[in-house]
Formats: sequence, C-alpha cells, structure tokens
Amino acid sequence: MSSAARDLKSSESPIVTLSRRAADRLRSGHVWAYRSDVKPPPDVAPGALVTVRDDRGRTLGSALYSTASEIAVRLISSETVADDEALLALLHERVRKAIAYRERVVEGESNAYRLIFSEADELPGLIVDRYNDVLSLQALTQAMDRADIKSAVVTELMESQKTAGVASIVERVEPRVRQLEQLPPASDRLLVGEKSTAVYTLNGIKFGFDAFGGQKTGAFLDQRENYAAASRYAHGRALDAFCYQGGFALHLSPKCESVTGVDSSRPALEMAEANEKLNPGRPEIEWMEANAFDLLRDYAAAGEQYDTIVLDPPAFAKSKRNLETAMRGYKELNLRALKMLRPGGVLVTCSCSYHVSDADFLAMLSSAAADARRKPRILQHRAQSKDHPIIIGIPETHYLKCLILSLQDG
Repeated sequence: MSSAARDLKSSESPIVTLSRRAADRLRSGHVWAYRSDVKPPPDVAPGALVTVRDDRGRTLGSALYSTASEIAVRLISSETVADDEALLALLHERVRKAIAYRERVVEGESNAYRLIFSEADELPGLIVDRYNDVLSLQALTQAMDRADIKSAVVTELMESQKTAGVASIVERVEPRVRQLEQLPPASDRLLVGEKSTAVYTLNGIKFGFDAFGGQKTGAFLDQRENYAAASRYAHGRALDAFCYQGGFALHLSPKCESVTGVDSSRPALEMAEANEKLNPGRPEIEWMEANAFDLLRDYAAAGEQYDTIVLDPPAFAKSKRNLETAMRGYKELNLRALKMLRPGGVLVTCSCSYHVSDADFLAMLSSAAADARRKPRILQHRAQSKDHPIIIGIPETHYLKCLILSLQDG
C-alpha cells in the first residue's frame, strides 16, 4: 500500500508527529515514543488509537496514546489501523497468536505460564498469566483499560482457552500504575466466572494460587525454566535466599540432603509452607523468616557451609538512579554466598532488574569472586522463561538474568 493510500485510510484517527530521534527508534524495531519526542494534537483522548508520523509527514504506523505516561506512544502496528473496529479485530488476532506461541514453547508438566507479555506480544500494556484454570489479567495503560478493548481481550481469551478448561478471569490492579496513567482507582475483581483460587503445576510440582494475594499477577512464572535448570545441579546442603513462595526450594528438595528457605515476608513463607504440603513425600524444608542480607552476613562470619545456594532477590535497581547502590547490594550477597560454598558447590544467582545489564551482572560476579578468592565456572547463563519472550529491538523485554555457577573441586 502506498504512503498516500495509508494516510488517506488513517484520516479518522488523530495524527501524532514524532521527532526524528523517536521516528528512528521506531524504525529500528522499538515501539515506544516518549512524551518529550511527541507533538500531540490537543484533542487526543486518553488511550486513543492514533496515526504516527515522522517530522517529514511520513506514516510510521498506528499506536495507542497515553495522555499521562512518559511513554506517550506505544506502536501497535507498522501498518495503518483504520479505526477502532479494525483495532479490536487486530487485538483478537494478537491474543490468538500469543496463545499459539505458548502452545509451542511451554514444555514439561506445567499448566501455569505467561499467556500475554505486553510489547513482546504486540499487545503493549497488557499482561495475562495462566494458573491452571484461572487467568490473571493486568491492564497497565489507558488504552488497555478501555472498556471496549478489555472486553475484546477477555472475549478472545475465553473463546481461545475453552479447550484448556479455563473457568475464570481475574483482573489484578496496580494502584501506582493507575495513578501514573491518571486512571480512576479500582480494585481487584473477577471479570469472568466465580473462581479465584487454583492449584497449578510447574515442572510437575504443585503450587497454590490466590488471585487476590501475592505479587504481580500472583507468582513469579518467569523463573519456571530456571527452577528446572537449578534442580539439575542441586546437591547436598542447600540454602534458598529470598525464597518467596518456595519456587526454587521445592525444586531443590528432591536432590538435596536438606533445604532451608529464607524470606523476610511471613505471608510468603506461609504460602511456601502450604505449597510444600501440596507435594507430600518430599524431604522436609526448613522455612526461616529473616532478612537475607543479615543472615548471609552472620552465616558467613560463623563459617556456615553449603553445597547449593540460590540468590533470587527482588529488583534492586528500579531506575538508573539506583544502579550503583543496587550493584553494591548484589556484590555483597554474592560475595558472602561464594565464601559459604564448599568446593564443587553450586550458586544460582539472579537479577530481575532491567537496568542491570548482563555485562553489569557478570562484572559484579567477577569482582565478588576475586574478593572471595574463588574461581567459579559458568554452567549456564540464562534468562526468563520462553513464555516471557525477549524481542530484538526492545531491550526492555530482557530483564531477568540467571547464572548457574560451580566452584572447582578441592
């Protein structure tokens, strides 16, 4: 289709003009344009479908617009989407494609995974996770909070997941995000069905899910493949720091002589204990409420030794401003863990901070290993599970780092 024809078809949508820098960014494969790079028309409604052009008037595609976020433009298609009716048809198609992708990449005994991962599935601002027969949805932008868009997504999810036995869809709300997007306050709620709890399976291990509890949409499904990888190397006496609901600990326990799971959150530990009871016949896990930094410092000073240690802390660097402080925190944790490992021991160490790059994380580990006078080998250099796809050109989709290290014997 010629540029003139595309522009003619887009006449019903407001036009947003981008700076040359932002236009080049979209042409390189990214889908965001920041407010500082946008010259918006005065009458764009929150969450509206807009036509995006560069500073020479050339059409770049169609986008969803936010009147509040610093990310003002999220490209939905490099082709022109004629109107809202065409947009809803496109969203139906995108949901189907996202589900089909998971059917190809989710392996093993698992019925919980991310169904839709925002920009990575060309559905910017939308997150949907599956927990057995319950779906957990988050609308993180003005556009995805629109009633017509949310209805289209929910309808397609239920239609496409009929054969999977999905019974309910729950909407999880992030109050801080709604505030930033200037959306009215809202509460978690059932969108479809009556069920809000489930028992789901990751790699053959059972976990409980409460749609109105936990973090994010309920649990950390991005570690599913890393759980399985860690279990392949786990042995001896194991420590799972920042264990949350017990994901790593429960995967380690069949391979280890003993496992201790540590977290500062009592509700998380109570859920971990409940998850352990869902899997009878496995070695008992010791759950400990403690600050992991303090515990590792005290244990290292006392000469405690382990054969397997997992470090899966929360995001330390939530912005570039926090990066230096975050790296100090990561180094302290990993330094103490390396000192506590026996020869031949395994360290599984993670960062879920997007602002901490792979290079940053490796440099920190190298410094920690030098200070600990240890020479670990890299067994595996991993990222998030494939149901959280990483898109070339959108670096924000790559956020999770997971390295499995082994100390040399003797």
